[in-house]
Amino acid sequence: MYKILIYTTLLFSLFSYSQNSISGKITADHEPLAFASIYIKELRKGVESNENGLYEFKEIPSGSYTITASYIGFKSVTKKIQLANIGVTIHFNLIEDASNLEEVVVSGTLKPVSRMETPVPVEVYTTAFLKKNPTSNIFEALQNVNGVRPQLNCNICNTGDIHINGLEGPYTMVTIDGMPIVSALSTVYGLSGIPNSLIDRVEVVKGPASSLYGSEAVGGLINIITKKPLNAPKFSADIFSTSWLENNIDLGWKSSVGKKATTLIGINYYNYNQPIDNNNDNFTDVTLQERISIFNKWNFDRKNNKEFSVAGRLFYEDRWGGEMQWNKSHRGGSEVYGESIYTKRVEILSKYQLPTSEDMYLSFSMTAHDQNSVYGNTVYLANQKIAFGQYTWDKKLENHNLLLGAAFRYQYYNDNTPATTSAEKTSIYSVFLQDEIKLAEKHHLLLGTRYDYNNNHGSIFTPRIAYKWNPTENDVFRINAGTGFRIVNLFTEDHAALTGSRDVIITEDLKPETSYNINFNYLKKIRFENGIFLGFETSAWYTYFNNQIIPDYDTNPNQIIYSNLNGYAQTLGISGNIDVVTPFGLKAIVGFTIMEPKNVQNGVNSTPILTEKYSANWTISYDIPKWFLSIDYTGNLYGPMRLPLLSDSDPRPEYSPIWSLQNIQFTYKKIRSFELYGGVKNILNWTPNKGTPFLISGAADPFGDNFDATYIYAPNQGIRGFLGIRYTIY
Repeated sequence: MYKILIYTTLLFSLFSYSQNSISGKITADHEPLAFASIYIKELRKGVESNENGLYEFKEIPSGSYTITASYIGFKSVTKKIQLANIGVTIHFNLIEDASNLEEVVVSGTLKPVSRMETPVPVEVYTTAFLKKNPTSNIFEALQNVNGVRPQLNCNICNTGDIHINGLEGPYTMVTIDGMPIVSALSTVYGLSGIPNSLIDRVEVVKGPASSLYGSEAVGGLINIITKKPLNAPKFSADIFSTSWLENNIDLGWKSSVGKKATTLIGINYYNYNQPIDNNNDNFTDVTLQERISIFNKWNFDRKNNKEFSVAGRLFYEDRWGGEMQWNKSHRGGSEVYGESIYTKRVEILSKYQLPTSEDMYLSFSMTAHDQNSVYGNTVYLANQKIAFGQYTWDKKLENHNLLLGAAFRYQYYNDNTPATTSAEKTSIYSVFLQDEIKLAEKHHLLLGTRYDYNNNHGSIFTPRIAYKWNPTENDVFRINAGTGFRIVNLFTEDHAALTGSRDVIITEDLKPETSYNINFNYLKKIRFENGIFLGFETSAWYTYFNNQIIPDYDTNPNQIIYSNLNGYAQTLGISGNIDVVTPFGLKAIVGFTIMEPKNVQNGVNSTPILTEKYSANWTISYDIPKWFLSIDYTGNLYGPMRLPLLSDSDPRPEYSPIWSLQNIQFTYKKIRSFELYGGVKNILNWTPNKGTPFLISGAADPFGDNFDATYIYAPNQGIRGFLGIRYTIY
């Protein structure tokens, strides 16, 4: 009898344990959703749904759990369950997040807020968007964002920057998790070193953001938000190659360290080592590159879910372009022309929420950047170190949401150019205050101000004001006005100052640039009864500059003259985005920008160099679920730009033609945890040498007086195929 009781108890326990499972089905519009992610927060355990949308967790202890189902492009659904020695069935039906209008953003106000609720317009681009045109770096990935244009600044070494609404790269601040990591020297060279596998989303703010972010955020802000280790997949890999033998590897994985920490590691490796000269000028069409970037982020569990994260990045890049017979034995010599750039960077950033009842944060970042470059026989050696610290206090009161902050930035810069006679050491002390006022249920007013003291330029004051009106839950009107400022170091920002035969002339002590901007924004979303979603957003803006520093290529063809503009510069324009999502698998994002830039110097009007007056871009996707296939067609179109000629007799066109880069991609998703993708980039085979007698002036004598490589407006890389694979374990 005693043995029977023991056996019965054991069988009952085994039976009860075997029933302790969680299973169910994931659907989208009530159709099975394959390879969705299901995650149990308390156990840090995740699975994927199979090709029929089914999932199962086995051997789950009794207890209370929070379970979340998610899939790229759909709104996540979270449910709380109680598990007590019995199997539980939980089904999820995910709804498409058509245009991320409910996305939580931080860039516009330095704190998390719904995109529909923020008074500052913020555009959000997730990794799903970036994957529709796979690239090896974030610089190229932004080419399909409306009003944002990656601009190459050199025909030979292919360094570049990012233009927003017609303003050049130095007016765009690029941050990682809100920290000013990518700036000055690294704006030119560092954008290609951020592992795409670690990017959660990219937030774009168009217009001055100096009242929150300080110098450099004059034209806009690009904030790269990295994934939180807790929410990242256990392992991910994205590997692709092109018919030009460009090879890119992105790896990411996470692990728990004890019970209090989770770490996320990302590695990006890129290699292109195949000199090609399709335009027969004896110069490489595309710069040869080898780079590696290692990113490591830690999240620590704390009481009351207080935040604490630390991240670091190591980056090294070796790139060169030049005459086809160049090799490293010619580096810095006068026999064979080549431009060779060695870049080394170290970055550390952290965010710590103070253990107080108030919502207070301490953030800091440190970067060290070393540049060793040669342009023919011109050697450029530069070193830059930046330390940044910031305190913020988010205080909610009745009808008021206050953000108080203080920041300190120290910058060390030194190079071997004649313009830098000794190391530049800059200290900037800042305080800022922002108040978002709820005037009424549908009316919000944001007032902000920032005071900076620069040890070289004195006091700088940057106010801003924003107003938001929601007449309905599907309509948002916004008005933003503010000022911006920028403190300039030419040789960290203008590659043309270091290449070619033009002499660099600086006519005066350069004063900080200041800008004034006003922006009108309207956002509308419509959901039709047949399931079609339509989103529409349009903006109109005007920006006015004082003391703008514009390189003068026109006065003397053998010189680049830098001075503060004796007059003013302005740009005004309108842009729009249309998002369409249908229930039969078709999605589209179409954008356009029309603008009128103008410089007025000594009463004479001119059009800025390399600034298009209109542009358009599109991303059209079609999903075929029964074939497990997605098709993505992406492209952009740009109007003519004025180009830097050497003289009136230069035979090259003064304006670029209308040009377009278009791509198509096919992605196959049937194999569990895998995605196979391939397609064609630049299907029109567009290159800037079409209709132009030559691109590089004086290519036959690169050490002569007529050599110049600044005549560039589009990538000099023709049609190419690509093939890749993604593998993800949750």
